[in-house]
Parts: sequence; C-alpha cells; structure tokens
Amino acid sequence: ASTSRGRLPRRVWSRFRRPSAGPRRSLHPRRAESAAALDATAPIRAFDRLSPGNGNFMAKISGSDVRPGMVIEFDGSLWAAVKTGAVKPGKGPAYNQVELKNLLDGRKLNQRFGSTDRVEETEVERRQYQFLYKQGEQLVFMETTTYEQIELAEDFVGERSAFLQDGMNVQLQLHSDKPIGIKLPESVILEVTEADPSLKGQTAASSYKKAVLENGLTVQVPPFIETGDKIIVSTDEVAYVKRAE
Repeated sequence: ASTSRGRLPRRVWSRFRRPSAGPRRSLHPRRAESAAALDATAPIRAFDRLSPGNGNFMAKISGSDVRPGMVIEFDGSLWAAVKTGAVKPGKGPAYNQVELKNLLDGRKLNQRFGSTDRVEETEVERRQYQFLYKQGEQLVFMETTTYEQIELAEDFVGERSAFLQDGMNVQLQLHSDKPIGIKLPESVILEVTEADPSLKGQTAASSYKKAVLENGLTVQVPPFIETGDKIIVSTDEVAYVKRAE
C-alpha cells in the first residue's frame, strides 16, 4: 500500500472496493431463513441503491433549512446541496436559494425554496474526519477512529474549501460507501487582511463594505470593521456574522 509523508496508508475513494464479508457465523434457523431471503435480493445495482424509495428518509424539513452537505429527495431524485444562500427580496417573502447536484447523473440545479416548501432529507451514513493538508487539487482527510486517509477533489467541497484549516474536524456523508457531501463547522474565525475605508457618516445600518479575509475570500462587513480585526464567518453562507471577541 502506498503511503503519504510517512503516514498510515490512505484509501482513495475512486479505487475503493467493499471488503469481502468473510466466513459467516452459524445462524439460528429462523435467522438463517431471513438471511437467505436477503441474499436472494443481492447484488443490488448502484443505481437502485441511489434511487428514492429504496432507503430510509428522515422527517420532512422546511426548504429554508436546507444547508450545504445535506442530501434531499426532490423532484423524484436524490440531490446533494452544494451551496445555499438566504435571499430577502424587497417585495415578497424570503427564500433559500440552493445549488443542487444530482447524485445519479451529476446534473446541477438552482432551486428556490420558501419557508413553506417541504423536502425530505435522506438518511445517509455520517463519519467524522479531520482535514490534514492539500496536495495539488486533492484534499486529504483522515478518519478519526480508523486513521485511514482519503483524498477528495477540491471541487467536491467547492468554494467552502477555503475555510479548511489544518486539523479541522468535518463530517463526511456517504451513500452506498460513496462520499456525497461534507459539512464543515458552522462558523470560523478569520482575520481581515484588507478592508475598504469607511465613509464619513456611514453607519452599520446604512451599508456594508468589502473586506478580504486571510483565506482569500471576500465578504461584506459593517463599516466599523477594519484591517486586522478578527470576525466570525458563516461557512454555509460565506457571510459575515459578527466581530470576534
């Protein structure tokens, strides 16, 4: 097995194979009969495993509660939420603008969900990982219990990859042993490296200004935020929350 920087062997998902089940234990006759019935349905095609209705679904949630990393059933298919943003138009109710990626064919869809819209969040396997480092266009993570390493393409995480920090704990979501989503901490503390000057008489309520963060991202901040300040930023919406204390 290959190693990276003297670390434990890592597993790359594109080459991942499910381990053999190995020898089976002797079962009680009734359990053996149930096991035989299950064996009769195997193997299940990958498409079937990803099809709506073949898995367990959690209770319906409001469309305004959809966040990056969630997997939902929508329009007869399964979708992973890639990016979300709360929109408050001048007229009409607020809504959640969600960028979705289809788990069956890779299609992308921009969908608007209002607070009254209801969607079903698919039950997926969740594992805890720790971010180690970036290698080219690959991001290397380590499973916190087995210490096995995996590589994910940077575009799998998207714009939020800029928030990754050495040692950061994240939650990886898997469906049929395939990574389909990643959840970062809800917020991070970052330093402002560059901020537009405030205009005389400008107040926090009047307008925001542009600020560049230490990770290279640009966000809108209140006029009282200056270069060198540390602020709390939402990783879901890539937006200013408040000044760090």
